[in-house]
Amino acid sequence: MKQVFIILGLIAAILATILSVLPLSNLAIFPAIAALIFGLIAFYLSKKAGYVKKIIQFTFLLTILALSITIYKAVFTKVEVTNTEELIIKEEESKQEAIEELEDLDLEDISIE
Repeated sequence: MKQVFIILGLIAAILATILSVLPLSNLAIFPAIAALIFGLIAFYLSKKAGYVKKIIQFTFLLTILALSITIYKAVFTKVEVTNTEELIIKEEESKQEAIEELEDLDLEDISIE
């Protein structure tokens, strides 16, 4: 039972660390919380058996690292809205081009059986 929680905690900690460096780093909070819970359960079971493995401490280290990176990115990353007028103009142009392409198609020659 202890091994299952150690493995689950380690997998969740690695997943949290990977997600924390990606642009959607806020998603790393969920596996980090899971890693903390699994790590605490594994730590409790190991302490009950009389010895604590280094892999549990490594799980906590990875989880703390992932949470630190996630919190840093959440606090210090600015979300800037740039000039959206250009995007609106491009969207209108692409709509006009799509309408022109659809008007140029000859759908009368196609036979549907």
